[in-house]
Amino acid sequence: MIQRRDVIYIEAYDPQGAEGYYDLFCRAWKRSLRPWQLTGAVGSLHIDSADYAHWIAELSGPSWRTRTRYYFLRQERMIRANMAQPIYSQLLRALSWVIDDVFSGTLLRIFRASWQFGLVLVYFQILLFLWVLISGLLGVAAALAVKGVFDGETRILVLIGIPFAFLAFILLRPFFAMHHVIQINNHWPYLREFGRGAPTGFDTAIEAGAAHLIDTVLANEVDEVLIVGHSGGCVLAPAIVTRALELKPDLGSIGPRIVLLTLGSIMPAVALHPDAKKARGILRQLALEPRIWWVDCQSRKDVLNFWNFDPIKGVGIEITETQLNPYLWRVRFRDMVSAKTYRRLRLNFLRLHYQFIMGGDRRAAYDYILLTCGPLSATDWATDPAGTLKAFSCII
Repeated sequence: MIQRRDVIYIEAYDPQGAEGYYDLFCRAWKRSLRPWQLTGAVGSLHIDSADYAHWIAELSGPSWRTRTRYYFLRQERMIRANMAQPIYSQLLRALSWVIDDVFSGTLLRIFRASWQFGLVLVYFQILLFLWVLISGLLGVAAALAVKGVFDGETRILVLIGIPFAFLAFILLRPFFAMHHVIQINNHWPYLREFGRGAPTGFDTAIEAGAAHLIDTVLANEVDEVLIVGHSGGCVLAPAIVTRALELKPDLGSIGPRIVLLTLGSIMPAVALHPDAKKARGILRQLALEPRIWWVDCQSRKDVLNFWNFDPIKGVGIEITETQLNPYLWRVRFRDMVSAKTYRRLRLNFLRLHYQFIMGGDRRAAYDYILLTCGPLSATDWATDPAGTLKAFSCII
């Protein structure tokens, strides 16, 4: 059984940062421990550097005890800076992304792979253009409202309508920001650049993550190293592993077991672009890598991931050798939470997407806290969920 584990967590494109994710983890911790009747404690949050924060989680049962160092790869400064850019610049980038996805055939490929994911992507794009349209219409309405006062003088009406449209755009921003319109439309143009191999703000995080992974493995102080990516973090987590292998080719041959865990991945939508050669190269390398365990978790009810989808063959990567990764773990959110909670979660697709890293109020084979802090490996839970659940129930 595992006694010591290091987790390297790569977040989604989320500006809340280390403090916000520490609070999420603590809430998941409290919720998960109740049905299992386990004891444990989460230490305080430590901001180690501009790249990392961490906390310690200790969990124990009648005959076992684990200690997990949970490292959070910090990207909040980069994400907040990106989202604080002038809105006209963000609009132009988003428009370029939308047009390119349509004319390159990428959007059609995404719909073929997962029509639910495609609809959600288009939903956020429509909301962005609806924001612009409503603001423009309010500007026109303001000009028409004073048309009689200025005898229909076009120049004056334009001078009134344009500033009013800009004012409406600014006043509507909190509403659309609350619905993640800025966050999503800011994120995807950078993902497209990353997929093509262009320099992005993600490069610093990837280098920091790879260096930390190498140091952790070489220190050989733990039984397992778990690299966890969620949502947009599933684009960076594989890149971190392949970069670490590039810097340290014998990584995985020595030291603790290395497990890559991707939860609710959006990587297929990145790799489906015809120019995303870098993204597909990363996936190809991992598919053939014998020293890394890669588990890809998918949920049918999560419209922000690709359900029942092979992230290698599904994006057009042809493997002539024996494909070793990933192992697909199809999980059911319904099994993790009560019927009442599940009915509530189904109404909020973003919250449901985060269920991958949230606690449940029922005993289930998929439990994020047990995956990252329990005595059994994530590979055990993934390859034999029912058997591992039965085995774990015997040691609590």
